[in-house]
Amino acid sequence: MPGSLTGVTPTTGTPAALLAAALRTDAARPLITFYDDATGERVELSVASFANWVAKTANLLQGDLGARPGDRLALLLPAHWQSAVWLLAAFSTGVVVAPGGDPAGADLVVTGPDTLEAARACRGERVALALRPLGGRFPRPPAGFSDYAVEVPGQGDRFAPYAPVGPDAPALELPGGAVLGAGEVVDRALASARVLGLARGSRVLSGLPYGTWDGLAAGLLAPLAVDASVVLCRHLDALPAEQLARRQDSERVTHTAGG
Repeated sequence: MPGSLTGVTPTTGTPAALLAAALRTDAARPLITFYDDATGERVELSVASFANWVAKTANLLQGDLGARPGDRLALLLPAHWQSAVWLLAAFSTGVVVAPGGDPAGADLVVTGPDTLEAARACRGERVALALRPLGGRFPRPPAGFSDYAVEVPGQGDRFAPYAPVGPDAPALELPGGAVLGAGEVVDRALASARVLGLARGSRVLSGLPYGTWDGLAAGLLAPLAVDASVVLCRHLDALPAEQLARRQDSERVTHTAGG
């Protein structure tokens, strides 16, 4: 199975287990369709394609970067398909991910091109993403950072953590410092899905940033929890209303959040 995450966790109450279940149920269905309305980029990832990226990234995180369960990862990335990959990779390894977190207090940092200087405050491993179309690398790698696009292709397509990641493991640090366990992330994702009205087969368009729970839920976690999918849009405010309406129609959007 492409991007196999079997063995990630024996429990069902974790984000990684949700992804493993989605692979078993319908690996070919779309999970994330990403638009960047500043560049015109569109990327569509099936469950299988997304899981393959997650497995490779989790292997990079656990292996080459030496991350261990309980380590803190400051994620300085916008709402982007690669940000979603890093979230699930961190959940899969037991690393606590802090979207928008302070890199000075983190064990490692993952950053986009606009936050490189802030990310230098991290004294641990530093990974940079160019956020170019098709996951392209930096034309010139930033000094002091590993280029994700260079490092991830050679990673293995199957992932298993060194230690099981259960529902009680710390997983997500929210703005303000509250830390949710993996099981709490799943419970809140299901609750957010109910609030949004999502069900199996729903397709939610989200223009919300990943720096808040609402953005994380609408842009990844709630759809994943209920076998739905997301149309994740960056720079959505650059899109004229008539083009947004056409997108909603062409992508068969059933729900919107921040759009």
